[in-house]
Amino acid sequence: MELLTGVVARILFSMPFLAFGVRHLMYAGQMGGMVPIPGGAIWVYITGIAMVLAGIAAITKFQGRNAMLLLALMLFIFVVSVQIPAMVSSDAMMKMAGTVSTYKDLGLMGGALLLAGIFDKESKKTPAA
Repeated sequence: MELLTGVVARILFSMPFLAFGVRHLMYAGQMGGMVPIPGGAIWVYITGIAMVLAGIAAITKFQGRNAMLLLALMLFIFVVSVQIPAMVSSDAMMKMAGTVSTYKDLGLMGGALLLAGIFDKESKKTPAA
């Protein structure tokens, strides 16, 4: 069970971030217009790199707690700055996409926070003497 709820779960959780991160790096030019602050493509590259690193951290547990807390913060920023404004759009397709993306990012944010808590507890366990 440990294999399924530990390693496999971390790999499954990481897959969207690895995929989204790589896509951000590959299509930064096209995605830059979606960024609500100046800098466009630069922010797409930065978030792409952050997602890839967070995915790797979740799998390897290297800096896992910190990476998951930062990932949760980034997802929160996405929800507030991109997804919620899309939800209140007058365009029906944008509204639907914003709603789905909001729920997706909130769920992933919850998963990141759960992993941060797990990694924190694991780091505080003392080795058996």
